[in-house]
Amino acid sequence: MLQVIKRDGTKVPFDKNKIALAIEKAEHSSTGLYEEGLAQLIADEIEEYATKLQKDMTIYAIEDQVYYKLIEYHNPATARAYEGYKAVQAFKRRQNTTDDDVIGLLDRSNVSVLDENSNKDAAIVSTQRDLIAGEVSKDIARRKLIPTDILEAHDSGAIHFHDMDYIIQPMFNCCLINLEDMLTNGTVINGKKIDTPKSFQVACTVTTQIIAQVASGQYGGQSINGIDRILAPFVRKSYEKILNNVIEEQVEIYGMEPNMEKAREIAWKRTRKEVKDGIQTIQYQINTLMTTNGQSPFVTLFMYFKPDYEYAKEAALITEEILRQRIKGVKNEADVYITPAFPKLIYVLDEHNVTPDSPYYYLTDLAAQCTAKRMYPDYISAKKMKENYEGNVFSPMGCRSFLSPWKDEKGNYKFDGRFNMGVVSLNLPQIGILARGSEEKYFEILDKRLELAEKALLLRYNLLKDVVSDVSPIHWQHGAIARLKKGEKIGRFLTGGYATISLGYIGIYEATRLITGESNTGEKGRVFAMKIMDRLNDAINLWHDKHNLGFGLYGTPAESLTNRFSSLDRARFGVIEDITDKGYYTNSYHVNVREEINVFDKFNFESEFQKKSTGGCISYAEIPNMTNNIPAVLTMIQYIYDHISYAEFNTKSDYCHECGFDGEIKVNEHNEWECPRCHNTNRDKLTVIRRTCGYLGENFWNEGRTKEIKDRVMHI
Repeated sequence: MLQVIKRDGTKVPFDKNKIALAIEKAEHSSTGLYEEGLAQLIADEIEEYATKLQKDMTIYAIEDQVYYKLIEYHNPATARAYEGYKAVQAFKRRQNTTDDDVIGLLDRSNVSVLDENSNKDAAIVSTQRDLIAGEVSKDIARRKLIPTDILEAHDSGAIHFHDMDYIIQPMFNCCLINLEDMLTNGTVINGKKIDTPKSFQVACTVTTQIIAQVASGQYGGQSINGIDRILAPFVRKSYEKILNNVIEEQVEIYGMEPNMEKAREIAWKRTRKEVKDGIQTIQYQINTLMTTNGQSPFVTLFMYFKPDYEYAKEAALITEEILRQRIKGVKNEADVYITPAFPKLIYVLDEHNVTPDSPYYYLTDLAAQCTAKRMYPDYISAKKMKENYEGNVFSPMGCRSFLSPWKDEKGNYKFDGRFNMGVVSLNLPQIGILARGSEEKYFEILDKRLELAEKALLLRYNLLKDVVSDVSPIHWQHGAIARLKKGEKIGRFLTGGYATISLGYIGIYEATRLITGESNTGEKGRVFAMKIMDRLNDAINLWHDKHNLGFGLYGTPAESLTNRFSSLDRARFGVIEDITDKGYYTNSYHVNVREEINVFDKFNFESEFQKKSTGGCISYAEIPNMTNNIPAVLTMIQYIYDHISYAEFNTKSDYCHECGFDGEIKVNEHNEWECPRCHNTNRDKLTVIRRTCGYLGENFWNEGRTKEIKDRVMHI
């Protein structure tokens, strides 16, 4: 009787059906390819081989036979899936997998983690501590929390399970903090009650404290949905307080009857000074704060008020001051003003500010000057956004993740105090490689990958559904998201579309090239690319109805993923021209960075994809230094208002600490950043600011992202 020697040395009867079942699982996995009858054929041949061998086979020998038979029968995809499954299972049997990764962080040899986030300086001990904790957390998550098929798909680059280093803790991704409620009704920070501020300066200080606390309790970006609108009433409070003081001065110090016209003039002047100081507090606090994960808070300030707003005058003053201070910049250690990475600024274009005869056009002109000098603000067209989001205009969470419209029990739309549970992204180019030019095969494989993505996204929900409010009081008990009682579960805020959970995607361009032979901007390419977008939307709509959860389709930022997916596929499939040879995949639906296209055609083309990627999107144009041509910037801004929901401009703003060069620092032939004046390549003595993934990055990037930045062509 044939027997099999198991890993622990015990023996069990040989069962070819188990072999066939294992092969079929690999064929039906996200990365395998099913061929009818192949599993049983291989199982029969291995049984025949074992019979002729006339001795017991080890489980390892059987696994080797399966692998080589799959190769022999020209099914390397399933062979790879089978090997990946084995590797994951072996990994889970190991006691500790983190030693080398952690040591690599300390001796700076673990480049993939060190350069994963361009706004984390891995030389700083607080950042190292977070990265080390992340590696340990990732190890536990891989062995104890994540199912084998999801882990195997992640490791093979079929999908990417984002922020794996955070999932063992009850944390979510990004949010729109309900700052208005927290300032109006008070909050609690570190157990200390914070009452409603009585002045603008105090409101700004409390705001930065809230931002820091929120950043420490989540792992994604946070946004303030209307910073000018929310803080405007506190400008009025300061003005009224100052006005009373001025009147008292006139009476008590100068012994005169109050001159109200003069008093108002003086009070407004002093109020402007307080607004300047308060905005400076926000900018400097955000850039100098260090949260528990070793970086400045990833925060976005969304500027949008309507002219009929009760505090429109005050809101306009806040917007003006934010833009003026950003134009000025912040000083670096060499006492030179440079472009800060945070906070990200978004300026909303609407009827009251978009044309020269609009009452607030002066703010748009100032925004154009700011963009030309500092890359921010980015722009949202109120007109186009309303078309995509049921007539609403609201901030993305962080840089690009958008909520779906949701109404409360009174039928009112609500956005503040909502959040995203996490992201799982699809590797669209890999599917194209496996499909070998067949559109039918492409969508067959895509459907299998979507089933796995659904399972992975539900895992994120399941990890959070039973969490109680005590895990992050600032979020759940003191107003950033809700005001729950201690011990109360957060689960009701996860369902019904209140929170979102995101299906990400990367590489529409490469997938289109592989199947149609042309760019996604080509006639055939665009049709195929839109088919992918429609199929992804069909999936999330189906999941929403099936699970009562708010799924969104999200154009993944892919700061490090652009390189990770490409590198995994290059190692597996070899160098493929215009696909794996570049060192990066193209972000989401974007036009490939090397493609010659003007800014207007690019925005017009990508706007159609934004309509289908409503869970997360942003488009950009690469422009030269235009500080001396603001009218041209204003022309492009007007085009955004009329044609695309959300867009930004990339320019260059760098500094060399060796020679004082202030201009564009470029990537040399060795893929190093090099000062064009003194040829300094020491990253510790260069300040390079580039658009990374919606946010600006200032601590350099991995190899693939650096190549992508180097390849970017101008769009004007």
